[in-house]
Amino acid sequence: MADKTGQIDIRGLDIQKLVVGFAEEANILKNYVRISPTSAREIRYFSKTSGFLDSVDTTTITASQIANTSDKSRPVVVSQSWTRNTSYVRKYFVTSEMISDEDIKDSDVDCYSVTIRDLVRAVARQVDSRIYTVITTGTGVLTGAATAAWDTVATCNPIKDILVMKAAIRSNGYNPEGAIMYIHPTVHKDLMNYLINVKGSSIPSFSSNLMSPGVVHELLGARVIVSENATDGQVAFFVPNCACWKEFMPITTGVVEEVGVGRAVRIWEEGECILEEPKSSYLLTTA
Repeated sequence: MADKTGQIDIRGLDIQKLVVGFAEEANILKNYVRISPTSAREIRYFSKTSGFLDSVDTTTITASQIANTSDKSRPVVVSQSWTRNTSYVRKYFVTSEMISDEDIKDSDVDCYSVTIRDLVRAVARQVDSRIYTVITTGTGVLTGAATAAWDTVATCNPIKDILVMKAAIRSNGYNPEGAIMYIHPTVHKDLMNYLINVKGSSIPSFSSNLMSPGVVHELLGARVIVSENATDGQVAFFVPNCACWKEFMPITTGVVEEVGVGRAVRIWEEGECILEEPKSSYLLTTA
């Protein structure tokens, strides 16, 4: 018969596998940022100035001096710049109430597994929200307003708005093809209504294809992701890996056991999101 320590180790391993599985399911945005471990809670990093390098305008010369040089002249001096930043790891931490041994043993509802799942989803949602906040409100993020609110079918133009976002990102030296368009279900509803009901007659085959799966998977070269974690009235449009999740401690579980009484489950994750390429992200206001 296995000893009690062995049983606890096995149980802990099983719970940790369960936790990681639930976290991967719930945390959407982490799939589209770079994951990098960090060994310190204080994170120092450098952000490079975005855009193409060019000569500095003078009072007499405003055209690029890289392309306007004369024979035997010296080349124009152009330099890159970096900004030093400091961030600190955030801890996302939650615990369950004490679940009695009796409830674990004979409840019709598997309260133990359900509690683990819901605690994991709570932590993962907060991590997802933090990544969203950094990508959409970080220093240097491109911003703009839609032509008109996307639920105003008479004047709105989501297609033009998406092309404007792509052009702005491209003008800063990034390729917007394959970008992520992260939107709230309400914004998704307005977008689908525009594409199918408003413009469906103009592009019937396109609208018919959209109705088949029921979800827009790709539009104008962008992957559309619908999430309740997105803010209603906004479109987060960004190039994958524009940010990095600095992982100090991956999502982890601990079981606090009071012998003969019950168990409480604790879930935590530590890290911080760093926006490395701010000009490859655009926040559009649609309302």
